[in-house]
Amino acid sequence: MAFFKNNFWGEKNAGFDVLYHNMKHGQIATKELAEFVRERAAIEETYSKSMSKLAKMASNGSPLGTFAPMWDVFRVSSDKLALCHLELTRKLNDLIRDINKYGDEQVKVHRKMKEEAVGTLEAVQALQVQSGHLQKARESYQGKSAELERLRREGAPQKEQEKAEVKVKKSGESLGSCIEKYNRVGGDFEQKMCESTQKFQDIEEAHLRQMKQLIKAYSHSIEDTHVQVGQVHEEFKQNVENIGIENLIQKFSEQKGTGKGRPVPVGFEEYSSSVSSEGGKRSRGKAFRIPGLSKRDKEPDTTDSTVTEPQNSPEVDEEGFVIRTDVTENDILDQPLHCVRSMKCLQ
Repeated sequence: MAFFKNNFWGEKNAGFDVLYHNMKHGQIATKELAEFVRERAAIEETYSKSMSKLAKMASNGSPLGTFAPMWDVFRVSSDKLALCHLELTRKLNDLIRDINKYGDEQVKVHRKMKEEAVGTLEAVQALQVQSGHLQKARESYQGKSAELERLRREGAPQKEQEKAEVKVKKSGESLGSCIEKYNRVGGDFEQKMCESTQKFQDIEEAHLRQMKQLIKAYSHSIEDTHVQVGQVHEEFKQNVENIGIENLIQKFSEQKGTGKGRPVPVGFEEYSSSVSSEGGKRSRGKAFRIPGLSKRDKEPDTTDSTVTEPQNSPEVDEEGFVIRTDVTENDILDQPLHCVRSMKCLQ
């Protein structure tokens, strides 16, 4: 669609100047785009360095406690994020070189267009000059015609009217000559202007197409980085899920465990023997016996007729203690146990 060809005319013929400066503005836009991408690259580089510092912080995390293995997950994730943004910085720097290269090519295109548009520029200037001459000639003709009408209206002398008529005629001839030149220059201007407007539009279309390609490359670089960052985050989440609480507890136990040998329980016999060796009286070892007072010592062999039964011998229990018949059960219960034992022994 020939938009430029249909919209840059007008009485002052300023369309060529507007289109030419618009073309030059393309160079400004290219430089500004390069500056924008350069600033974004600097931001990504700073972010990458910050993520590297964060990874270092994670690597310096406390090795104590069951949570310690989780710091490796943070470190790996931060390192990968730093690499993603560093890679984006590299891509953006490559894009800046492409933009600058296009800017150099753009200067050549503009220089060529300037050379080709010289004829159009001259036609514009010639038309503007002729337009000024035409305006003056028209004003002169109109003024002399008005003067002639005034003289006729006032009934001026014939000679004065004839002189005024001559001036009107010459002014008309001059106006006609200006119109002819203006139309001739205007035709040349129109032809050259149509050609130039089409070239200006072609240049702008190519410029916008190239700028969109550069922006598309910029967008793809950002998008690829976002995909990579998303993968890193997904991997981080998966690693956190994979490290179960039981695994953390097990790993801590394996690394920091103090041994599997449990204390051996002390047997009751060992404890009793030790007490026996110290106390003596509370030992439950061999029962205390008085030789000659046990039943076996007390009862004589029936085959030995020489042994006679002693008169009024006291009755002795199985352990060799004398049983007193004059002590009642109540008396024994009223006495402490050690007293009863003593009385038995004293009998």
